[in-house]
Amino acid sequence: MMLSKGFEVEIYTSTPDGDIVGLSDKIVAALDGFVREPDSRNVEYTTPPCYRYERLLCDLVRPRLQLRDYLHHLGDYTLIPGSTLSLGAVDRFWRSDPGNPYHTYIEQTYGTSVVTASIHINVGISDPDLLMRACRLIRLEAPLYLALSASSPFLGGEVTGYHSTRWGLFPKTPAEVPLFESHAHFIRWTEQQLAAGTMQNVRHLWSSVRPNGDRRPYNLNRLELRICDLVIDPVALLAITALLEARLLQLLADPSLDPLESSQLSAASRSHALADLADANESAAARLSLDAELRHWKDGSPILAKDWIEQLYQEVWPIAKQEGFSCFLLPLKKILREGNEAQRWLKLYEQGLAVQPIMQQAIQAAADYELTLQDDLCQPLVA
Repeated sequence: MMLSKGFEVEIYTSTPDGDIVGLSDKIVAALDGFVREPDSRNVEYTTPPCYRYERLLCDLVRPRLQLRDYLHHLGDYTLIPGSTLSLGAVDRFWRSDPGNPYHTYIEQTYGTSVVTASIHINVGISDPDLLMRACRLIRLEAPLYLALSASSPFLGGEVTGYHSTRWGLFPKTPAEVPLFESHAHFIRWTEQQLAAGTMQNVRHLWSSVRPNGDRRPYNLNRLELRICDLVIDPVALLAITALLEARLLQLLADPSLDPLESSQLSAASRSHALADLADANESAAARLSLDAELRHWKDGSPILAKDWIEQLYQEVWPIAKQEGFSCFLLPLKKILREGNEAQRWLKLYEQGLAVQPIMQQAIQAAADYELTLQDDLCQPLVA
């Protein structure tokens, strides 16, 4: 039983030299399927819910190729990897929709700390009780997905000390988000936040994972993992997604994986202890990604992120194989072996390459790879 999957992809527009420029107002006016973010330097597109990974790959690549064609029509513009403003001005907000009051609130409250690009992975789970259980488990393991996806070690041409500067600096809102014990708890908590003004609207829940649906918080149909940095390599993104799906399938088959049930942390305050542990692990993963020392939600014991991921990989491989998508898990081995994007960039920096040429190389490599994928994989599906 495979689950439906879809992506929200945020990405920066830039010159081939890596200078990030604001073009989203033009893009949204010209191309269907693209929406603007508060800052015009990045733009978002969404893939439809889909079960097949082969189709997901094309759904990721085709809009980006369409966007690249349009950017070329506008001038010498392209797309830049990474989840932060790696080069250029980081203290100025370039408004995409000056008349939007919610965007005004975001700019005045958070400034450019929210001008980031990321991947949101949505997985369909319609039963609200199962969805809440899934959100609890993935909230505790979200730092592992951040560790795999980290791609923002630079900001304004400088090394920041984070592998994911995006998640290290992002204003997670509200500041404290509990582990939701039931759908009713989620409804009650959301209504309280809206009444108190800590959330401006139902979308204003900026946490690592959240329940989502057509009428939040009442009608829910999917888990949304929001912690991942932009993974510009679609094959790597599908591998991360395959790990997430296989883990969720494992949970659906074995409800005892629910951290509220099986964690050995203090029973009296387990929910609070788990939420605190998740937050601390997110901070650690933002700094050192795969090399971060985390604490396992089962008993609080220390474990390196990459070792935890390797353990999960071995656990869920039989599930993915049974469902026919284990081949899409395989690229995780390469990430664990060679490092995520942030680690590979930092290695080049340590070898003496400056930030701008690192990003220039990444820009060209991403463009070349997407063309290869389109030619090799997507055309046969159309035929």
